Parts: sequence; structure tokens; C-alpha cells
Amino acid sequence: MSLAIVYTRANIGIDAPLVCVETHLSNGIPSMTIVGLPETAVKESRERVRSAILNAKLEFPARRITVNLAPADLPKSTGRFDLAIALSILAASDQIPASALSAYEFLGELALSGDIRAVLGIVPAVLAAKESGRYLILPSQNAAEASLVRGVNAFSAQHLLDVCGHFLCGRKLSVCSFNENYKATEAHAVHPCLADIRGQQSAKRALMIAAAGKHNLLLIGPPGTGKTMMANCLLSLLPELDEREALEVAAIKSISRQEIDPQQWLRPVFRAPHHTATDIALVGGGSQARPGEVTLAHRGVLFLDELTEFRRSVLESLREPLEAGTITISRASYRIQFPANFQLIAAMNPCQCGYYGDPSGQCRCTPEKIQRYLEKVSGPLLDRIDLSVAMPRPVWNELNASSLSAEFDTEVLAEKISACRQRQKQRSKKLNSEFNNREVERYCSLASDDEKLLENVMEKLKLSARAYHRILKMARTIADFEDKENIDQDHLIEAIAYRSLDRYFSFSNNY
Repeated sequence: MSLAIVYTRANIGIDAPLVCVETHLSNGIPSMTIVGLPETAVKESRERVRSAILNAKLEFPARRITVNLAPADLPKSTGRFDLAIALSILAASDQIPASALSAYEFLGELALSGDIRAVLGIVPAVLAAKESGRYLILPSQNAAEASLVRGVNAFSAQHLLDVCGHFLCGRKLSVCSFNENYKATEAHAVHPCLADIRGQQSAKRALMIAAAGKHNLLLIGPPGTGKTMMANCLLSLLPELDEREALEVAAIKSISRQEIDPQQWLRPVFRAPHHTATDIALVGGGSQARPGEVTLAHRGVLFLDELTEFRRSVLESLREPLEAGTITISRASYRIQFPANFQLIAAMNPCQCGYYGDPSGQCRCTPEKIQRYLEKVSGPLLDRIDLSVAMPRPVWNELNASSLSAEFDTEVLAEKISACRQRQKQRSKKLNSEFNNREVERYCSLASDDEKLLENVMEKLKLSARAYHRILKMARTIADFEDKENIDQDHLIEAIAYRSLDRYFSFSNNY
């Protein structure tokens, strides 16, 4: 036989499209050509594959070898196709049965010795192979990652000869099976708890509401008031991801060279990029599109400390993913969409020196300096933040409290927040912060008096239509948190109070 077809998977974003490796042996000067839009790393597989076959004591055909990676218009990168190319050559030269390969897909980079090395993007490939009904043979180093997928149809191998032995003499490969024992560790064991923070009752309440409905939150206050610690407490309050959500996050880590901890894979991620991060670092991109922080924080938390220290262009790039839950990266040769459904938590000082409004009177900033400082964060971005809370300097009595309040026990709060989220999903199959306008009208209705109150507030504060819908969604979350069927006026007033962001950002006008 001089023609063989072997299946493998490419890696485009978090997708794993099918690639057919077609290998033809013909007469002519011995050579090997790879076509089908291969990048440099794929072209170099000629030498890796040749050496791996020879060092495995197999025959490398002394003929003209043409390898086509179809479809031809799909970009191919990295050494993930090495194993498939090697097997297609062996099948085309009748060293292994070509008919047996049709039920399998292959992934792996070959060492010159024939060892099979780990590759990126295993989780998307396992999911795609499972859906296609074929088995996947992958590197042994990727076996733990593959076992995260329930119903996985995969085998792992360490060497090219192991794969050949599987098809020639029935030598069994290691089976990758779903691990039922993967459970997350207790969140409060590795993250700070609200009970550790003295005072700041309003901010604690806001953090609980934000956690209950996945609302975006901005903490404003002078240095040393606990803003960063407050944000870090959020992860101890969030419930575990369900299996589908956790696999989405695992797929992102799989393509990003990030280790997947089986004991933590159900926990939401917490990303806290430094304020020197670039646009590409935050939203993704590059010559070979990689996910940015907004995607790495998918189904979790993106914490931006010192918000006003980020470059304005970096902050403006957040507007699309905050609204759409995805980020689209377009270049001349490709267009990739990454998921970016994250919860934004931000912290900032009220002015450049950090002490505007502090009773100590340390602030010496002029109105113009305060205005310039606050203008680093644009109105459209602020409009997408649901809650803003002041965190003043705590008084001595709060710092010197002899006991911690049981009101902020992490386990009790986490259960309450989990129950609140379950109520939301049972009602609409999504969290309140994810409602579209039609769902807001359906699930966030107000009494006539409350509608009039909100109308007056909208007029007085000059709020946008987006702010109007976010206030309603927040009021719905507060009602759910209090286990109330309908939105009461108290819930609405509290939701409106969390728009104090508008008051902070008009400070300089009344300085």
C-alpha cells in the first residue's frame, strides 16, 4: 500500500478541529515533503519523524514521501502531529495495518529516540475525539489531564514502539479513565476569610451580594484598609464549578501551558495581573493567538488591584468581554473567539496620594489632580461595574475587637451563597448578572411605587440604560440572598446605594 490516512487534531483557540494526515509513497528521489499550511515546527517534524522511526529499529522508506495535512486552509503549528505523521508513513509502507488506524486519533511530539512527548490542548482534543466516536492515543505525560473528562476514550503511550505494538501484536496500552475521586479541597484552607477582616461591614455585605449573583465590584479607599484582602476573600465564598464549567476552564489551561491540579480543578480561578500588564496580556492575542487574563479568569475572578495604575487602553479593552462574556481576536490570517465570562473585582485609592476624604486630613491633592486621577477610568467601564463600596480607615475599636463575629463564618456564608445561586439557576438557568434585557423585564419586576423611586433616582443621577438594568439585576440578587420571592423597596434601595461610584467620581466638582 502506498497511501495511508491517519487522524489527529489541531489546536485553534480552545477548539480541536480534525486533521487528516494523508501520506503517499511514490517513486522518485528519496525525500519527504509536508504540505497543508504547516508552520516551521511542523515542517521540522520531517527530521524528528525520520530519526524516531530509525531509532525504533523500524524502516524509513527510501522513496518520495508526500504528507498532506488536510484541510489545507487550517493553520498547523507545534509538533503535535509528529506521532500521526510517523504512523501514516509506517502504514503507507505496510509496516503496520492501515485499516486498524481508522478508529483512532493520535497526538504527540516525537523525540529523536522515539519517545512521545507531551503536547498542549489535550482536554479539547479528548472531548472532540469522544464526540467523534474514535479512540485517542496520547502521550503518557498527558494522561492525568485526559482523565478529567468523564467517559474519556483514550490510551496513553511512552514510545513509538508502544503504539506499534498495540496494532501489531495486541500489546495493551495504558487506559485513561475518568477519576471519580477528583474533589476540590476546602477553599477557606488556602484563602483568607471575611471573619479575618476587622470592621468594614458595608464592604463585607457588598462582597457577599457580589458573590451571590456574580456582580462586578469596585472597592475604593485609602491605603491599608483591607481592599486587597477583601478581594482575596471572595474565592472562599464561591461554590464549586459544575463539571461542564470546570472542563471549560481545564480546556483553557490545557492550551496555555498551565498545570491542572486535580485536587483544585473544580474551584473557580483567581487571576490578579500586575498593573503593568499590556493589552495583549489582558485580552490575548499575539502572532499565535494565546488567551489573555480575561480568558484565564473564565468562570472565576479577575482582580485588578490599583485600578487607576493600569494603562487606559488596557482598561478599555475590558469593555467587550465584560458585556459579551467572550473576546474575539482578529488578525489578517485568523479569527479566534475565546470565552471570557469572568467576575471583575477592582480596587483603587480615591486620589493620587490615596487619602482624599480620610478623616486624618493627609490629602493635599488639588481638585484638578483628583479629576485627572479619576478620569483614568472611563465612564463606559464604570457603567459596567454593579457595586462600588467605600472602605474607610477602620477605627481603633474595630481593630482591637476581642472576638470575631460568627456572622461572617466562611462555611455558613458559602452555603448561603451556594443556595442563592441554585435559586437563580432553577428560576432562569443562569445567574442574575447574566440576564439579558428581556429576562430583566420578566424576573426583576417592581411595584409601582418602587418604579417611581427608581425613575427619580435615574433622573437625579443621570444614569444610563445599562445602569438601570444592572440596578434591577442587583436588587433581584439581594432579594434572592434574603430568600424573598419578590423585590421589596429595601432591596431596591440597597441596590441603588451601591451606585455610590457616581458620588465618588464627582468628588472633584464639590472639592
